Amino acid sequence: MPRYRAIVAYDGSDFLGFQVQSKNGVERHRTVQGELIKAVNQMGKNPAERIKVIGASRTDTGVHANGQVVHFDLPFNIPGEGVRKGLNTILPRDILIKQVDQVSDDFHARFASHQKRYYYRVSTQDYVDPFKRRYTGHFHWHLDPKRIEQALPDLIGEHDFATFAASGNQTATTVRTITKAEIEVKEDEHELVFTFEGNAFLYNQIRIMVGVLLEIGTGRRAVDAIPALIAAKDREQARYTAPAAGLYLDEVAYNSL
Repeated sequence: MPRYRAIVAYDGSDFLGFQVQSKNGVERHRTVQGELIKAVNQMGKNPAERIKVIGASRTDTGVHANGQVVHFDLPFNIPGEGVRKGLNTILPRDILIKQVDQVSDDFHARFASHQKRYYYRVSTQDYVDPFKRRYTGHFHWHLDPKRIEQALPDLIGEHDFATFAASGNQTATTVRTITKAEIEVKEDEHELVFTFEGNAFLYNQIRIMVGVLLEIGTGRRAVDAIPALIAAKDREQARYTAPAAGLYLDEVAYNSL
């Protein structure tokens, strides 16, 4: 069966994360993957075997995406644009298929070598904006962005990020490589936007890193605190986890594409 690669955007507010959570074959909660599986199988018109949809990243409850990547096999051969249009007529309004391409049979959205880019939006207004509450983390304490800019380079490179991994992390190693860590100040919008790129990220890693950086911005932590936190390999040393609402999976880039 032909294999397709799709780029997916979604508002994660009303999903219990990306990954299907089922019991005895019945999905227990609404998930992005679950909605995609239903739509792809509806398009597949009752194939002999249920079509699987595999994602590049298992985003958590409330986390959004502009560029999640999934793959699936269909029991017929039609152009990717036809698949895109067909799926978008079936899917709920909080999921959008942005692009579909036919790829080789050995392409795997999760295991093919790739880089990921995330960004995190922080609202710095005094009170929670009702129009931003589902799409930004809120942090009303006074921040000095220059302190954060000074600290960011300490995250770049290959490190053991055990201090920045939540207790639910199940990966074999906590070593990851970050290639970009930046901050943008959007004064007119009362926002800070963090951007991180790397080969992979641990469970809640970005939200914990943002929490530490915000504490550095307030002066609660020293500008040079990050190397010691990395060396400690102790989750208890990184106290604050930024809310899920501000996190977006922006792009998954594959080395072979």
